[in-house]
Amino acid sequence: MEGTSNTHSGQGTANRRFFFRNAMLELLWVHDMEEAKSESIRPTRLWERWTNRKDSSTCPFGFCLRSGISDSDTVAFSSWAYRPPYLPETLSIAIGTNSDVLTEPMLFQIPFGKRPDQYSPEKAQPLEHYVDLCEITRIELVSPTADSPSSELQAVIDTNQVRLRLEAEYYVELGFDGEVQGHQVDFRPELPLIISW
Repeated sequence: MEGTSNTHSGQGTANRRFFFRNAMLELLWVHDMEEAKSESIRPTRLWERWTNRKDSSTCPFGFCLRSGISDSDTVAFSSWAYRPPYLPETLSIAIGTNSDVLTEPMLFQIPFGKRPDQYSPEKAQPLEHYVDLCEITRIELVSPTADSPSSELQAVIDTNQVRLRLEAEYYVELGFDGEVQGHQVDFRPELPLIISW
């Protein structure tokens, strides 16, 4: 079941979101070209990623990590503070310093993020799905540049939350619940995504 969607005012993006107990899958697109190309958003390179998403030299993905037990946990990779217009001024998102490396996924960490199954009742999202997917247990980025990750991407790989595999085109494989049922859906070419459960 799909969760609520958002429009990111001032950033020029909108999304559709699918929530699981431990993570969220977000499909993001540019809906306002001028906002996405604005001076304050330009360092994220969202516009370039969007316009070149079908180009084999631009990675169309982003990976968001959340802090561990406390909000004071360190960021897994070297980063810069991004203060998008839609967040209160006191909050920021840590963006990987490799954000200019368009052959890699955009990396970011949200210090105030939580597991979806720990959301407060007023922010709760649907966690039940038609095929009973509960938790993401494998994330694998398939990439033509997997053999030479930046130090920032390597730091994410070192957290054991994301795997990296070399192939000719970009896509992501998501595994759910240990993939014990032996099912798989390949959404390509519409979406560069394969899910297994």
